[in-house]
Amino acid sequence: MSATTVTNKAKKKMVEARAGIATLPKIVGMAFGTGGVNAGGTVIDHTDSQNALYTEVLRKQIDGYTVITDTKIRYACTISPGDLADGTKISEIGLYDQAGDFVALKSFSAKGIDADMETIFECDDSF
Repeated sequence: MSATTVTNKAKKKMVEARAGIATLPKIVGMAFGTGGVNAGGTVIDHTDSQNALYTEVLRKQIDGYTVITDTKIRYACTISPGDLADGTKISEIGLYDQAGDFVALKSFSAKGIDADMETIFECDDSF
């Protein structure tokens, strides 16, 4: 199982916001990719210096979020029928902010997408 990687860009933005140097841009979308596993199906972790998925195939605005606890918010995003080709295998996901920078990246075993079905992905942002 792969760990979620918080990007260096996200960390920099958080410490600058805490110091009052800058405001923290809100999370506005999710990106989906097919490059989170190698040819043998083994999950490939992201690094904190990345600001991109390995192989991005779709970027969408989030549907919304749910406050789970004082330290956890869950973001949801729907892949709608026709957004991706039938049989696309999603194996990486990223949350991005208003500036277009990734704040978190995660790879996982490939999940097949049926072009005629709605698929909802949820990502937790927690401390």
